[in-house]
Amino acid sequence: MRIKTKLTLGVGLLFILIVLLGLVGAIYIHFLKNDTENILLDNYNSVIYSKQMLQDIESQATPDFAHFEEELKLQELNATEEGEQKINKQLREHFQEYRNNGQSIANLSKIRNSLLELMSMNMQAIEQKSQFAQDTANRATVWIAVTGTACFIIAFTLLVNLPSNISNPISELTHSIQKIAATKYDERVHFEDHNEFGDLAKSFNTMAEKLEEYNSSNLAQLMRQKKRIEALINNMQDPVIGLDENWKVIFANEEACKVTGLSELQMIGFSSRDLALENDLIRLLLRNLERSGDQTAETLKIMANGKEGYYSQEVIHIEVIPTGEWLKELVGHVLILRNITEYKELDFAKTRFIATVSHEFKTPIASMKLSLQLLENERIGMLNKEQQNLVTGIQDDANRLLKITAELLNMTQVESGNIQLNIHNTAVDKIVDYAIMANQAQADLKGIKLVKTIEIANLLVLADAEKTAWVMTNLLTNAINYSHEQSDIQIQVYLQGDAVVFSVKDFGIGIPPEYLSKVFDRYFRVPGTHREGTGLGLAISKEFIEAQGGSIAVHSEYGVGSEFVVVLIGAV
Repeated sequence: MRIKTKLTLGVGLLFILIVLLGLVGAIYIHFLKNDTENILLDNYNSVIYSKQMLQDIESQATPDFAHFEEELKLQELNATEEGEQKINKQLREHFQEYRNNGQSIANLSKIRNSLLELMSMNMQAIEQKSQFAQDTANRATVWIAVTGTACFIIAFTLLVNLPSNISNPISELTHSIQKIAATKYDERVHFEDHNEFGDLAKSFNTMAEKLEEYNSSNLAQLMRQKKRIEALINNMQDPVIGLDENWKVIFANEEACKVTGLSELQMIGFSSRDLALENDLIRLLLRNLERSGDQTAETLKIMANGKEGYYSQEVIHIEVIPTGEWLKELVGHVLILRNITEYKELDFAKTRFIATVSHEFKTPIASMKLSLQLLENERIGMLNKEQQNLVTGIQDDANRLLKITAELLNMTQVESGNIQLNIHNTAVDKIVDYAIMANQAQADLKGIKLVKTIEIANLLVLADAEKTAWVMTNLLTNAINYSHEQSDIQIQVYLQGDAVVFSVKDFGIGIPPEYLSKVFDRYFRVPGTHREGTGLGLAISKEFIEAQGGSIAVHSEYGVGSEFVVVLIGAV
């Protein structure tokens, strides 16, 4: 049966039931109305007339014959019961005899008996009609109850069955559509009814069959593309590992198998977390993945095939926008280990070369400084003004070369990871005084006042005195170079919990905010500055402080000044 027909029949049947219930109620109400009217109009009036005539004829004074005559005429017109007309006739005869023959007691008694008989007859009729009305009301109650019960049963049956007949196929169709959307093209709906849902089921099944055929026809092409991608990944020279959103390994090329020491069968399809329990490299890669943002670049030293190699780890998070949605969804990660062994070897060679050259430079520079000292000795001979200026210029150049050589040597220690530390309890005063003494002459040339504030006397710090003094000297030199003339530089030392904080604050030109994150990079110099230097001082300072377990940071407001803060461990 068609859905439209079901709805029409259901609604139509409910309409008919409502009309039928209304008709039954109206008919019986009409019957009750007629019965009630019969009681009131006929018998009740006869009783009233009889009672009134009885009062008129039994009046203690003079009987009211005129009023009795009026009531008798009304009663004669209101005769409805069987035998009532005969009584009315007798009453008329007795009344005439009573009025014409001297109002005898015998005639009065006859009139009274006729009236009482008339009243009794109508009272009995009233009781009979009342009983009939009651029977009619009872029948009405029964019929309305039966009709209402039938209407309720039919309506309840429609309420239970009709919505489910419509909603169940819709729910089944919705569920099947969701499966089709999830690429389960073998899903079918089975509506056996010959209605609109049956037609819809046929159309849906036809669509699903075509989608399944289309999917099957593209399966071979997808497999070829998959093989092509796998070949591309396997031919990459860098190890590549692919994880799904649950961190299960979905692919790994040959290079990845080599560096991890696992075969494809041991990796693909398994949870990387389970593999990390027994494989140190995978555990390290996952740790970096957990810490990574969009990308990670960390140098790893890995032994593979009996050879030590260096790799830079990169993480690519794969996000897609599902069909019909707007938000991106994370579907996996790709871990790439880029082989940087050659670059590392070149970097080591560069470091060794710089170290060798720097050491070789120190000897001739020392000879030059010794020769300059001999030239300035009066025992060798007096120098004229021009010669003295030349010697001074050579001394400045030699000192600059010596400083650059020292920074390069420090840098080679940093790059090689062989920073030689001599950590012990050191007086803070000595470190700060050394830095101030080394820069006092330069500060005096610009009229800069160096203000030292140490919170606690005889404060000790656990540090390498020489390297910490070098860092403070470098920070103070930079502060002087970038401060205005006739300004102040504040050097403060104070306790912060168990740590000792060194602060060098100037009121110079400051650092633009876009360069704050780069000031500790090697060879970096703020664009637009014209100061001498290699750009290594702050980078070396950072390495020296962090090697001692401390930290260094910068706070700056462009045009106002800068503050460099060094935090080291307090003395124990």
